[in-house]
Amino acid sequence: MKKALSTLAAISLLAAPAAADPLADAVKADMPSLLAIYRDLHANPELSFEEVKSAAKMAAEAKKAGFEVTTGVGKTGVVAVLRNGPGPVVLLRADMDGLPLIERTGLPFASKVKATTREGAETGVMHACGHDTHMTAWIGTARRLAAMKGQWSGTLVMIGQPAEEIGSGARAMLEDGLYTRFPKPSTVIAFHDGPGPAGVISYVDGYTMANVDTVDLTVKGVGGHGAYPHLAKDPIVLAARIVTALQTLVAREVDPLESGVVTVGSFIGGTKHNIIPDETKLQLTVRSYTPEVRKILLDGIARIAKGEAIAAGMPEDRMPVMTLKDGITNATFNTQPLTGQIAAAFTERFGKDRVRPGRAQMGGEDFSQFYLADKENIQSLLFWVSGTPKAQWDAAGGDMTKLPSIHSPFWAPDPEVTIGTATEAMVTAALTVLGKK
Repeated sequence: MKKALSTLAAISLLAAPAAADPLADAVKADMPSLLAIYRDLHANPELSFEEVKSAAKMAAEAKKAGFEVTTGVGKTGVVAVLRNGPGPVVLLRADMDGLPLIERTGLPFASKVKATTREGAETGVMHACGHDTHMTAWIGTARRLAAMKGQWSGTLVMIGQPAEEIGSGARAMLEDGLYTRFPKPSTVIAFHDGPGPAGVISYVDGYTMANVDTVDLTVKGVGGHGAYPHLAKDPIVLAARIVTALQTLVAREVDPLESGVVTVGSFIGGTKHNIIPDETKLQLTVRSYTPEVRKILLDGIARIAKGEAIAAGMPEDRMPVMTLKDGITNATFNTQPLTGQIAAAFTERFGKDRVRPGRAQMGGEDFSQFYLADKENIQSLLFWVSGTPKAQWDAAGGDMTKLPSIHSPFWAPDPEVTIGTATEAMVTAALTVLGKK
């Protein structure tokens, strides 16, 4: 514990609040306990919809703080409710799942967990997206808001969400009655860690994360001997044409002032040098912000695939088959006036140097579902807390291309600064919305 406290004392001024106050002092005092929880969560990650132990730890901590706790919501989700008089209902979310990835950080508490994916592959498991910092800050936030009940009025709903990494957990919780079995929020808030100087908060007004569509494209052909291609119809050549033509969707069909991505991440076909296969499979990820661009891209993929097949002389019964996979993620949208109000509160607490407007990203987040479930009546904000350790950031000269990012086997944020900043920020955000006594 002494070592942890000395580490806290050495945290750079970047991670200190603009002025000391009771909240900052309470978070610092709680940090040794939070770091122990963080290391445990980091060393024991669980895959999507398997977050049983993680959920149990969060539930136990919320119960200790005085919340009414329900587990098993949306399979493995946690819902903790704290009623504290009349006022708004605020939902704070942390996601829980790890990634199928072998950790290579070299940390003394690095994950050694092995598991089997839904597809049947044996894999390591790692919190390479920082959900361990999310869960830990969630616990710190629950403790602080419970201890500060005299300063706010309303209802706090804190959820541990499963399966964010496969885009299914938020929807599963909603379908299991999140907004009917429990108080329905007027405001939903979450944070995500990421690369950048540790302790800096960033936010985006409007679209902040993208629609994510996962597309499987089966390109059919007529198999045969590689020495006699004129007797076959080669699906590999056809698939190559399709991949090339797909590049024109964003370049020539999407408004240059809009954003879109069509990436072919997998091209699978054939078994032997001299065999022309019957079919080839392409796997795509498609990103956009607006519904209009999303439709242009998805419709365009189907049209180009069929058009190239016709041009290649494929019969009607050998047209490509396009399939949208489960776990479709909708774009995350930060609303006004909530975004402006909380950004102002962050600036007041942390100072202008630590609170910055950010840029929208093409990554996906199913946090969007909590807003989209009733967007006429719900305000929403997802903000970022940077976590790159100061020594790494300085050594790289602030060049992000030289540093690990989320989903890297080397991602290891500074836990003291990231968790401390996120806890203070989540408490500040909640208090900005909740009515005061």
